[in-house]
Amino acid sequence: MQNSQDNLKEIESLLEFYRSAGVDCFLGDEPVDWAAASMRQTAPRHQAVSHPRPSHKASVSAQSRAPEEITSANAPPQRPAAPSQQPAQSHQPASAQAAVVPDREMIASARDLAASAASLADLKACLETFEGCNLKLTAKTLVFGDGNPEARLMLVGEAPGREEDLQGKPFVGRSGQLLDRMLSAIGLDREAAYIANVVPWRPPGNRTPTPQETEICKPFIKRQIELVNPDVLVFLGAASAKNLLGVQDGIRKMRGRWMNYTLADREIAAVATYHPAYLLRSPLEKRLSWRDFLSIRSRLAGR
Repeated sequence: MQNSQDNLKEIESLLEFYRSAGVDCFLGDEPVDWAAASMRQTAPRHQAVSHPRPSHKASVSAQSRAPEEITSANAPPQRPAAPSQQPAQSHQPASAQAAVVPDREMIASARDLAASAASLADLKACLETFEGCNLKLTAKTLVFGDGNPEARLMLVGEAPGREEDLQGKPFVGRSGQLLDRMLSAIGLDREAAYIANVVPWRPPGNRTPTPQETEICKPFIKRQIELVNPDVLVFLGAASAKNLLGVQDGIRKMRGRWMNYTLADREIAAVATYHPAYLLRSPLEKRLSWRDFLSIRSRLAGR
């Protein structure tokens, strides 16, 4: 009886560890080697690569081996088989086998798809059917946007977290609650702003999106900005500013400095400030963000 209770406590501790690490779902009975899956996706592009001819010494040595050994020796080196190649594959959902490696052609396709959206509703529908980002395989929901799509102020973060993934809205966790208080301090709320992220799906464990994941999602956030067409654009954190403005400065050097975000027919006043999640970890920096938000209020007021 005591052993059963100990085992139960160990299982509960393990599940709590997984939950705190961001593991909130299981996609199959066996783990998937995504690296091997990526190699299989890109293998056809490299089939034309020639292999060196075996030396005379190797050929003579091969004659003394069994036929199956000769075949193995002459074959190109193979990576270990991924679990998805084994019988356990039948127990995995189809989505676990749909991983893709974004290339230039796919990014161009995403750009064309985003440009075809005539409204925010169209753009959201495009993202719901888009299969070019692997984050969609592990996220629970699409986190598209929140607030007033006709607002003069738009705020853009990097990617949603756990609470955002559960509710389908950006900035609703602890960092979102702080953002609400920051907006309230300058006399605004979510009905006076529109909020979105560069990447609309939560990365597993709240990790940083990869450059490939960001690049494949970039056409959609750029079109989202075009459709909202705000007067003031605020980047929450350095990542969103770097991705959309092309700047390389760190957030300490960048924050509070007004820049321009260029659309096809106009330029939008843009500024970067600290991400609310960073301010939760570094509360002393809130005074600098307060200055940034005062500057935002002045810009909205035309001063």
